[in-house]
Amino acid sequence: MGVAKAGKGVKIMAIVDRCGLPLSLSTHPANPHESKLVQLSLDLAFAQEAPANLIGDKAYDSDALDAALRERGVEMIAPHRRNRRRRTQDGRRLRRAKRRWIVERFFGWMQWKRRLLIRWEHHPENFLGFVQLSAICIFFKHLGF
Repeated sequence: MGVAKAGKGVKIMAIVDRCGLPLSLSTHPANPHESKLVQLSLDLAFAQEAPANLIGDKAYDSDALDAALRERGVEMIAPHRRNRRRRTQDGRRLRRAKRRWIVERFFGWMQWKRRLLIRWEHHPENFLGFVQLSAICIFFKHLGF
């Protein structure tokens, strides 16, 4: 049996720098949680060294993820979930989370490509290629080409 049209859920995981340029791009199936995919995205980064800080949304608030990233020398900055019992971040570190709009802007630029907004490709390799091509276009547009 083939994959049904409704079964083509995919997540685009991206790590961008402070200018909104991509450092890492990857596509994954839609069923695993984002906090489990962060380390895979760091492994696929274009840069030689890992970033010092990662800013994420409330989904990335996890003690296990914080410990795993701390071993790699990366500090995870994410607002606490509402049901969090033990607070691990103070307000000064969380002020950096206001810069998350840069990541959202990058995904907005990616969604301008209709091919990515609606996934027409059946094969995941082809879809990843179009995601990378879109990121290259964003990179060149930022450089002024």
